[in-house]
Amino acid sequence: MPTSASTDRIEKQITLDAPRSRVWHALTDVEQFNGWFGVALQAPFVAGATVTGKLTVKDYDHLTLQVWIEAMEPERLFSFRWHPFAIDPSVDYSAEPTTLVSFTLGDDGDGTKLTIVESGFDAIPASRRAAAFTSNSAGWDGQVKNLQAFLANGVVRQSS
Repeated sequence: MPTSASTDRIEKQITLDAPRSRVWHALTDVEQFNGWFGVALQAPFVAGATVTGKLTVKDYDHLTLQVWIEAMEPERLFSFRWHPFAIDPSVDYSAEPTTLVSFTLGDDGDGTKLTIVESGFDAIPASRRAAAFTSNSAGWDGQVKNLQAFLANGVVRQSS
């Protein structure tokens, strides 16, 4: 899985052994997204919507995730904003800038090339920027594995 990064941007690319329509639904159908991402979001993904739900990953299940859906261009682009590495329940992250997470789909033979980009880390407060970047970079590696497992058999083997 090629990876590129700067201080502001994480990028992961992978070719998935599934048609673009299948990958699109795994990314944008909230129930499927919940299944591989490790969250229980409570509303459908619609551009302009705010969607929240509890994380379901061990040791993080006390946290609520909130995402703001930016774009949904069927079978091409899905993006949302969130507060990266917002894992301290005693901290109010609402005044901080968000990062933008984009999933871009393209054809690659019989599979789908997926590019995941999370950008905007340079605007995160310096006191937590490096930890957010490092954690989310590793987190996307795990989420790609979860997505692959989900696409292969509908079951997720949660990454640590």
